Amino acid sequence: MRALRIMPILTLAALLLLAVSPGQAQAPRGTVSIDLTGIGVGLGVSWGSGTLRYQGRSYPFSIQGLQVGNVGISTQRAVGTVYYLHNVADFAGNYASVGAGMAVAGGMTGLTMQNQRGVVIDLYSVDQGVQLTIGPQGFTIDMR
Repeated sequence: MRALRIMPILTLAALLLLAVSPGQAQAPRGTVSIDLTGIGVGLGVSWGSGTLRYQGRSYPFSIQGLQVGNVGISTQRAVGTVYYLHNVADFAGNYASVGAGMAVAGGMTGLTMQNQRGVVIDLYSVDQGVQLTIGPQGFTIDMR
């Protein structure tokens, strides 16, 4: 009887995960590369800059709130794929996690985030063994 109650919940959870899986729903619209500097002991603070490549052009941006480790001072590099971007102005904004962190072949880890305009970024650490995390408030991207 308990299994009969759990199955609909598991089915709904699986459908929700498919709904937020951008790679299957739409072709990539762009790519990003990000260089981050972080300082932390327990809770990390970070800032950085990056480049959005969209429709054959490069757009610089700044980023705050993405955490890279939690001890000492570190610099990291991350790359990602952008989905649901229809106008470069929609890229800036506040991003929050839309799924659990993911492991990728070769030991890379990744995050999937979405902003208030529906733009989704799958972001991966280039440095093996480094796990990207977002702070409780997410992170903010501002176009330069």
